Amino acid sequence: MTLGQRFARLVTSTVVRAPFLWRVFRGRMTRQFDRLAPEWDATRVSRERLAPMIAALDAVEQPRRALDVGTGSGAVARLLSERWPGTDVTGVDVSPGMVEEARRLGGERYEVGDAAALPFDAGSFDLVTLNNMIPFFDELARVTAPGGHVAVAYSRGPQTPIWVPIERVRDELERRGFLHVADFRAGPGVALLARRS
Repeated sequence: MTLGQRFARLVTSTVVRAPFLWRVFRGRMTRQFDRLAPEWDATRVSRERLAPMIAALDAVEQPRRALDVGTGSGAVARLLSERWPGTDVTGVDVSPGMVEEARRLGGERYEVGDAAALPFDAGSFDLVTLNNMIPFFDELARVTAPGGHVAVAYSRGPQTPIWVPIERVRDELERRGFLHVADFRAGPGVALLARRS
């Protein structure tokens, strides 16, 4: 792992244990992703890396409104729009550079916003996706509508720089009223699908 990837792993493990510490790391992480934005889609997005998310989405019926948290350059948001043309898709990311790149690449709605305090009303989305993203579990529970789904994927499994073990993701979601639907494996990646009760 590069220095930047090791830093992302440190931030992830720290923030999942103590979400209030995100404010300590947010600025540096934002700047890191702003720098990476122009090359992100060309160097880190592929069908193979999206395979775990695709596997989870195969188990979901078309949502009315979907939110991709930590959208980066918008790869998953674009995937949602391709899969379900009638779905209202929004991507959100803390990095203005990533949001600018996502807007350049796709026609979905993209907003700059912090996953720790999402700028959306409670219960706004029938599907919330996170691909290689730090999960802020309280916010996921807040914005997911009753009966809605959350899909969390890590494209390289434990080798993903931003990584939370799927068992931990499942436990944290269950504590917040989600029911585990299924786990998925695709290549080296893993994903989890849960439904809000």
